[in-house]
Amino acid sequence: MHRVVALVRPVQSTFELGCAVEVFGTQRAGVPHHYEFEVCTETPGQVPTSGGYAMYVSQGLSALESADTVIIPGWLPVEVPLSDRVRRALLTAHTRGARLVTICSGVFALARTGLLDGRSATTHWARAEQLRREFPQVRVESDRLYVDHGDVATSGGAGAGIDLCLHLVRQDHGAAHAALIARHMVLPPHREGGQVQYAPTQPPGDALDGLLEWAGERLGTPLSVDDLAAHLGVSPRTLARRFADRLGTSPGAWLLSRRVAAARTLLEETDLPVEAIATRVGLTSAVNLRRRFRDQVGTTPGAYRRAFRVP
Repeated sequence: MHRVVALVRPVQSTFELGCAVEVFGTQRAGVPHHYEFEVCTETPGQVPTSGGYAMYVSQGLSALESADTVIIPGWLPVEVPLSDRVRRALLTAHTRGARLVTICSGVFALARTGLLDGRSATTHWARAEQLRREFPQVRVESDRLYVDHGDVATSGGAGAGIDLCLHLVRQDHGAAHAALIARHMVLPPHREGGQVQYAPTQPPGDALDGLLEWAGERLGTPLSVDDLAAHLGVSPRTLARRFADRLGTSPGAWLLSRRVAAARTLLEETDLPVEAIATRVGLTSAVNLRRRFRDQVGTTPGAYRRAFRVP
């Protein structure tokens, strides 16, 4: 049996812990059971939860001494430091060969061990910038649902914890077993795309002397970078420098991102066919829209519409 131990703390997210429980700790009729699941905390006893109730946890940090996988199912507030005891327990478990896994905000705890230095990791898209600021030595990939290095693994927002847990089951026992668990959970065994499809699509705040608003109203026309520069009365090189300084991107990349963002809105709010949406946002053809959409959002327009169509 592979022993999975979740390390919880007050106030513990019930959903993020539940992700691990459902995949590793729930026995189901007709499904082979390959994992033993336990929960531990630094100070055994009552642990308050985000659901407004307390749960009793009898196991202390000694439970990590024989864990094959250690899961940190969230860490809130993310600013809370690791105690020396928790840091030592996590580092000792890793040195012994245990796999350390985080769900959503749990990555902040793992980052404080130093085990993510120089490596890629992910977290909820809304906390990605904070993770970058606080741990510049970690390569934050905010669009990923999960990142797995074998010895350490991190997931995006809370629901992505299920994606990561099912991925780990696939690694341990094969795709068929992971699909069987997912079927019992009434979930897809693997989701397309990344977190960007769930993040809000807000344009940059800097108006660049009204250019961004002007261009945003003309996405259906064949705008070029030269057109943008001409409207602002500057050279394309000057325009590129202003975009880089203020927005951290190029005019062409910004224009493409606005076209794709407009396509997302139309997919969510209308029944227009993909060809018509491509024309309306200035991407000329369904083939071009599908290619650009997958590059930017990580999934297809059809899959995105099925997931986010507003009734």
